[in-house]
Amino acid sequence: MKRIGLLSDTHSHWDERYAKYFCSCDEIWHAGDMGTLDIADRLAVIAPLRAVYGNIDSTVIRRKFPLVQRFMCEEVDVLIKHIGGYPGRYDRSVVQYLYPHRDEDGQFVPAPRLFISGHSHILKVMMDDKLGCLHINPGAAGLYGQQAVRTLVRFCIVGPDIRDLEVIELY
Repeated sequence: MKRIGLLSDTHSHWDERYAKYFCSCDEIWHAGDMGTLDIADRLAVIAPLRAVYGNIDSTVIRRKFPLVQRFMCEEVDVLIKHIGGYPGRYDRSVVQYLYPHRDEDGQFVPAPRLFISGHSHILKVMMDDKLGCLHINPGAAGLYGQQAVRTLVRFCIVGPDIRDLEVIELY
């Protein structure tokens, strides 16, 4: 079992409640627009950090974190990209990673089971029945933007199952 803390769009803003809500997590995932490496450093003190860079992130952040991360967590194939859209309205830049395809060696690559994106500052959790993929956008954890409420997400991955999803609102 892995307990995951998920956030996006911090835009250089640190809130001590990130530590409070993620201290019980095994990993923290940041879906881009971190703003500063200080955010990454502070999150990594709480738990191991996986992150991608977003459209506002500097070259310093882009050197440390990739545009896209794809990895296995327990038995779940995970894809994280900052700009991704959502089921029925995926951004063109993510389609090559989301849909089943053959890699450069001719090996079949299925759709991921979990797709995480940020960018919109809008919290969404949606199933893409066509791909058999759960999509999570954790909304925005930072102060920049027009979101009425800042949000974080926690969930567990147990073998092949994604469960116990919680939305945390920061007022």
